Amino acid sequence: MQITPITIKFHELIGLEARVIKSSDPKLKNLAGTVVDETKNTLKLYIEGKIKIVPKLNSYFIFKLPDGIKVRIHGSLLVGRSEDRLGRFK
Repeated sequence: MQITPITIKFHELIGLEARVIKSSDPKLKNLAGTVVDETKNTLKLYIEGKIKIVPKLNSYFIFKLPDGIKVRIHGSLLVGRSEDRLGRFK
């Protein structure tokens, strides 16, 4: 399945460029980097040689898809491991 704005919540996010556009922690706002790891509740972004951990819940993200399309999504839709989110697709 190709990653699209509609199917992004079911896909693996590692390797995508991401920007935090809103967060309950104001220090995380506007962080931008590449997703290098994902847990049930967090994304790890590689930013300027460092790893920053961003909680999914209470955050809004913009992801740049491989075809260049940018997708805005609330982190609550991304909570869970990617393989568990795929189960919600059925």
